[in-house]
Amino acid sequence: MAHTTSSEENVAVVIVGSGFAGLCMSIRLKQAGIHDFVMLERGEEVGGTWRDNHYPGAACDVPSVLYSLSFEPNPHWSRHYPTQPELLDYQRHCARKYGLLPHLRFQADVVQCRYDAAAACWRVTTRDGRRFVAPVLVSGMGGLSNPALPDIAGLARFEGQTFHSAAWNHNCRLEGKRVAVIGSGASAIQFLPRIAPQAAQLDYYQRTPPWVIPKPDRALRPWEQALFRRLPLAQKLRRWWTYCLLEWRVLAFTSVPALMKTVEWQSQREMHRHIGDPELRRKLTPRYRAGCKRILLASDYYPTLARPNVEVVTDGIREIGPHGIVTDDGRERPADVIVLATGFKIQEMAPAGLYLNARGEDLADAWRGGPEAYLGTTVPGYPNLFLIVGPNTGLGHNSMIYMIESQVRYILDALLTMRREGLREVEVRPEVVRRYNDRLQAMLQGTVWTSGGCRSWYLNAQGRNTTLWPGFTFSFRRQLRRFDPSRYLIRHTG
Repeated sequence: MAHTTSSEENVAVVIVGSGFAGLCMSIRLKQAGIHDFVMLERGEEVGGTWRDNHYPGAACDVPSVLYSLSFEPNPHWSRHYPTQPELLDYQRHCARKYGLLPHLRFQADVVQCRYDAAAACWRVTTRDGRRFVAPVLVSGMGGLSNPALPDIAGLARFEGQTFHSAAWNHNCRLEGKRVAVIGSGASAIQFLPRIAPQAAQLDYYQRTPPWVIPKPDRALRPWEQALFRRLPLAQKLRRWWTYCLLEWRVLAFTSVPALMKTVEWQSQREMHRHIGDPELRRKLTPRYRAGCKRILLASDYYPTLARPNVEVVTDGIREIGPHGIVTDDGRERPADVIVLATGFKIQEMAPAGLYLNARGEDLADAWRGGPEAYLGTTVPGYPNLFLIVGPNTGLGHNSMIYMIESQVRYILDALLTMRREGLREVEVRPEVVRRYNDRLQAMLQGTVWTSGGCRSWYLNAQGRNTTLWPGFTFSFRRQLRRFDPSRYLIRHTG
């Protein structure tokens, strides 16, 4: 059992974050008989990305049968693609069912994790002064946790209401108002159709048009839900079939980018169905290969942009004034509300000052040229630190839950190996990381992400893809099938 003093709590493992990564890690620890851990959550309840992103229309673009923990199927999904409220309810259910609530520390916004070599432990401090000490630190923060705010002149002078889509202000009434939306990514295409009918005028500031294809969503029929409840094997087979269908799509991203022409044809056909204005179609047609940026799913996006109260603005933004937005052509469009759909700080996986090693070196500085890790999980110079959804573990074709479970399996094997063999420290060898990432970057050359003719959030400032896994997910899992101590610098207990 954890023991608490007035100043710090000592445990075997500290987990940062309570999204899918943190929940999965916690459940697997308990199932392995490790109960001496805490999960630090900066919010007031579990959920991570699916708690914070509650904008109108928020939903997942991976089928619900696949976007759940493999060992905890949910026969109660209402739709083929899960919505944000259902995903949050599912995470709450997992926390309750597996007895995680006693391990959770809410409103614990971690501001520093520093490794103490003499004691072989991580010292973790939260914004409110709480301290936690553990030999092992697992980061499950994820990439979609810190919103990116645009650096636009005059934004602070705007006298109307402004908020980021990841912190939606539901108290802000949009009826009859002029609304400006800045950004054209995955969030924007989901909430635009919900707010356009409310607004008197909606100005949609688009820098780069996305490729958008219809979302094959539908309500699950009562007989399907009943079948999944009474015959869990049927849902397992549906999950396996869906996984296989999605898995083969990786070839279009990595090996045969010409296959993306099918996606482009689908998108253009949908655009022509709903938008008759040739000039608007020109604005909405990407000039890069599909897949270079994230492919988006929506069946109501193009119909929304054809509404008479919606204007697609492609001129750059010069500045924001007290009452509107001025574009590069000198025109000012009045606005009452500005919604920032400008994404997340994907490249800042380690915010400055968050992870410090025994020498006081900041992981953010070590990653200045781009984040990299071994198997997206361990970093040289930072013993006993494990990352979930670390560098180059993101996907463009399948479910991130599969990747999370693969990493959790590896981390658990590492912890059990440490206990079994009396290992005080495990630190991945620098040459192991270098060889691994050299191979990884070689695999990424020639993929649609590096040769598709666009700049995306997959790439850092140097044009290096630090985000995505360039292959089959089962290949990733095979590489993480067991923890190999020979790839690590080891210190034994005593």
